[in-house]
Amino acid sequence: MSVLTVLMLLLMGCGGGFLAGLLGVGGGMVLVPFLVMIFDAEGMVAPERLVQTALATALATIMFTSLSSMRAHHRKGAVQWNLVWLLAPGILVGGQLGSRIVAWLPGQVLAVAFALFVGWMGSRMLRGARRVEPDVPARLPGRLGLAAVGAGIGVLSAIFGAGGGFVTVPFLNSRGVPLPKAIATSAACGFPIAFSGTLGYMVMGWWQGLPGGALAYLDLRALFTIVPMSMLFAPVGAYMAHRLPVPTLKRAFACLLFGLAGYMLVRAIRGA
Repeated sequence: MSVLTVLMLLLMGCGGGFLAGLLGVGGGMVLVPFLVMIFDAEGMVAPERLVQTALATALATIMFTSLSSMRAHHRKGAVQWNLVWLLAPGILVGGQLGSRIVAWLPGQVLAVAFALFVGWMGSRMLRGARRVEPDVPARLPGRLGLAAVGAGIGVLSAIFGAGGGFVTVPFLNSRGVPLPKAIATSAACGFPIAFSGTLGYMVMGWWQGLPGGALAYLDLRALFTIVPMSMLFAPVGAYMAHRLPVPTLKRAFACLLFGLAGYMLVRAIRGA
């Protein structure tokens, strides 16, 4: 990798970690388009698996950043561990399924799907999510229902390279879980989400006999350049969340998401 590429990856780690701590969004979702740009410009990845490699690498970074976030929330006693254990089996299955879907889809289809997803996330951030008051009684489904929800979270997270908070937090909060506890529980779910999806990408790379064997869908150079800065800046984002005008930052972040969605659409039209 060139020095410029290393610097760009370090900056991406800073930005992804900071946003994850500040806004509670998975930094992996933001990394995907930038990784596509870098992999394409540097010729680091074969064109036919460019989007898949960006998704897998971005998802793998969440394994590391989620640990520091989970630890901070656990210290505050905000994680609903009983819900984590009930969601986790479905998450593990869903992550495997989602990574297999991505491995078989053409890059153009993935680019369009990712663009639509990111655009939806941007519009949702502009509108603001509906919050349920803490005194609303919990209306959570049973064990099988939560396992099914976990499976859906795992599939979507593996397909879009995200940490799952975009689904987990609104679901738990809409079912009566107070928002701080919903965010904390979602953070704890981030590790099994990322672990299962990353493992699925590795298995598919090995099974398809791609160059690099089991790591064919992961770029370790990018991964281990991004991760240290991401872990370093995630607590900084969490700290600044209480001191910066978060609504204004969310609007700015939504504009960034729209720009990234447009880039991925252009790639799809040109042939990802």
